[in-house]
Amino acid sequence: MIKRVGILFGMEDTFPWAFIDKVNELGDGQVVAEPVLIDKVQQGIDYGYHVIIDRISQEVPFYRAYLKNASLMGTAVINNPFWWSADEKFFNNCLAMQIGVPVPKTILLPSKSRPDDTTEKSFRNLKAPLDWEYIFNYIGFPAYMKPHSGGGWKSVYKVNDPDDLFAKHSETDQLVMMLQEEIVFDDYYRVYCLGQKYVHIMPYEPRNEFHLRYVTEPKTTGAEHQKLMKTIHDYTIKLNQALGYDFNTVEFAVRNGIPYAIDFCNPAPDADINSVGEGNFKWIVEHSAKLAIEKALAHKENSNNSSWGTYVQQCIAPTVQKVPKPPLKSAAQVKRSVVKKTPITKSKAKGSTSKTTSKNPGKKTPPKKK
Repeated sequence: MIKRVGILFGMEDTFPWAFIDKVNELGDGQVVAEPVLIDKVQQGIDYGYHVIIDRISQEVPFYRAYLKNASLMGTAVINNPFWWSADEKFFNNCLAMQIGVPVPKTILLPSKSRPDDTTEKSFRNLKAPLDWEYIFNYIGFPAYMKPHSGGGWKSVYKVNDPDDLFAKHSETDQLVMMLQEEIVFDDYYRVYCLGQKYVHIMPYEPRNEFHLRYVTEPKTTGAEHQKLMKTIHDYTIKLNQALGYDFNTVEFAVRNGIPYAIDFCNPAPDADINSVGEGNFKWIVEHSAKLAIEKALAHKENSNNSSWGTYVQQCIAPTVQKVPKPPLKSAAQVKRSVVKKTPITKSKAKGSTSKTTSKNPGKKTPPKKK
């Protein structure tokens, strides 16, 4: 049976076609790739894809609903549309702290404008004003303010003091923002992670023009660089395994030798040859095709083939610590056991039935306490 791989196109034009060509090259006739084409979406219908690579549903809710139905029918959707719908960057940071990956100090801020169909009554649990003195002392200035959910460097602000923060926060309308400490970095890296196992670390300079951000070199060298690469590799795997993403990028800002995870909720990351460069493009095309083929060949009918992170798995089925069992015997073992009987002496035998031996025959001897 031929396995079918589909891709939902994003805004880019270089990656999708190169991905399709590479899958068809490596699939050797057993796995074929094509653009997903939709003429209707009926509930509960399997439209025949074993794997779908999603590059656009974050922008198009119609596609997201289509992918959830496909996942329910057994398609391995990369990335899992159920988890991606629930995830956001502030949660990512909280989870990173739990699994031991360094992240910048971060505070969540309520939106400047109330969401539609809400009133002041909807915010009675929110104290006004916030504890700004604590927040400013904790984060420090300058700092960065960014949406708690989003990407593409949209609505990201550098704030230099409280007045600057309040002025820029007033521009954010209904966006929920994060205030984050500035990491003055020595090095910066963007890391592809595929299938929670394939890792490609790329030197990256976010301060450059968009098309020049990958045109940079690492600042560390020698043994220090090797140690840093190992740490970044391990942190990347750990984050993606916890979140369950099969196609993601993680960004690290390195300060004093410590890589801080800055952004790792990028489930439709940039893969355009015009921005990532030829070498990085070749890697992402080849390994994404390899991953899609692996997923297609491992597909199980009538099963959930999309990936779930260890965080969700632990919530559903927590790992139970093994407790040593007491050395209990079975009934058969008990029967085979030899129990030594305590010999009963004549005096004990007499004592158990004899009458009182008190010198005073009229007085009963009190029973012995057990």
